[in-house]
Amino acid sequence: MNTNQIYAVTQELRGSLSGRFFGKIFQMTPLSFAFDFGLRGEFLYVSVEPASPRLYLIRRRTRDLEKQSQGLGAFGQSLRSTLSGAHVTEVWKDPLDRIVRLTFRSDEVFRRLVVQLTGRTADLFLLDELNRITAVLREQQKTRLGDVYAPPPRPLREPIESFTLAAGPPSAQLDAHFSALEATKAFDAKVKTLRSKLTGAIRRQRTLKENLQNDLVRHGDPEEHKRTGDLLLANIATATRTGNKVRVTDYYADDAPVIELEVDENRSLQEEAAARFRQYTKAKHAADEIAERLQQIDRDIAGIERRLHDLDAIVDSRDEEALQTFEKPAPAPKVAPKKKQEKIPGVRRYLSTDGYEILVGRAARDNDHLTFRVAQPNDLWMHAGDYPGSHVVIRNPTRKEIPQRTIIEAAQLAGRFSQASEDAKVVIHYTERKFLSKPKGAEPGLVRMSRFRSITVEPKESISRL
Repeated sequence: MNTNQIYAVTQELRGSLSGRFFGKIFQMTPLSFAFDFGLRGEFLYVSVEPASPRLYLIRRRTRDLEKQSQGLGAFGQSLRSTLSGAHVTEVWKDPLDRIVRLTFRSDEVFRRLVVQLTGRTADLFLLDELNRITAVLREQQKTRLGDVYAPPPRPLREPIESFTLAAGPPSAQLDAHFSALEATKAFDAKVKTLRSKLTGAIRRQRTLKENLQNDLVRHGDPEEHKRTGDLLLANIATATRTGNKVRVTDYYADDAPVIELEVDENRSLQEEAAARFRQYTKAKHAADEIAERLQQIDRDIAGIERRLHDLDAIVDSRDEEALQTFEKPAPAPKVAPKKKQEKIPGVRRYLSTDGYEILVGRAARDNDHLTFRVAQPNDLWMHAGDYPGSHVVIRNPTRKEIPQRTIIEAAQLAGRFSQASEDAKVVIHYTERKFLSKPKGAEPGLVRMSRFRSITVEPKESISRL
């Protein structure tokens, strides 16, 4: 506000506030207040924000001010304790300066509220009858309590105001003007915050994408892991080994050349092959999962970029209502609850290198329940030949041919959880569940096979449990 605007408001206040009693104080911000003088819906608004100090009457509802205000600071509390019950005797503007003084009287005691609207030095002072400072809002370095108040040096130039008062009450015009400026500032601040969030979200998604791509590289080529494992198994009888180097025949290449592979010197070739197959499974699963996540990230980035485009359109049209709608987050989609893993009592669970679930019964009654209640007709069933032991089931929901490697891993478990677990080799019978029946009156765990095949394996637990 410039001197002319302040003078116009002072004249208006002189007519409105004279004889009025000081009432409730609403602290709107750390540097602004609304004072109640019993004007029925009008309040004296004072702000000493250095960027835009101002003083005028505003028309507001009391309940709105109560919602928007904050707790009184030390200066507000001093005003309340000093001026409560006092009435206005004078409203005065210093000549040629942007300083307004409101004089109050209570029980023959005079007090003054000085509103200093002087830009960087803008401030509020409470003075006693001798013009000594008893309270100050901003507590600037040159101000000390008990000093006689003195205005700051007058600037060489008046502030440049783009707004000119027209005929009519100045407070209403100034309130409309500054309210529009604050609305514009609030609009721009919201846009800045939203744009920052969206660009930050894109940046995080791109970082996540880069990390996932690096993870994919670290997992290696699944097919190369599988190829190496197959070569090691195919060359177990013929491979020559020196330390961590092993020479094998590459049956996958033309002319079947002899190649050299690097292995862990503390592992047997079978163990190394099993490790490579585990790497294959992990890498394959990682490749599938990461590919899906990368596609989702690309979709998320595209969606955020569309929102940025929408935000630009809102800014161009200065559409406040659209901005408020844009700010509200879209309702979160309902996520279907995760399917809980089926609980089967008395069963051990394993995952084969090829990704097939393998179930192993514990006791005789558990074996019966697994075989005749849990297993499906096309699941593969197996049991150690001529030895008591666990029933083992390879689940086959797709009804496709089960890989030989998975059959070997399940057969090893059947041998491991049988009375032949300490033998070097054990014969395992296997067949599809539909070729099994339960003899009438047979003890738990006993079954009849109408057809079966056999495989000889080393009894061991070579895969991880779920």
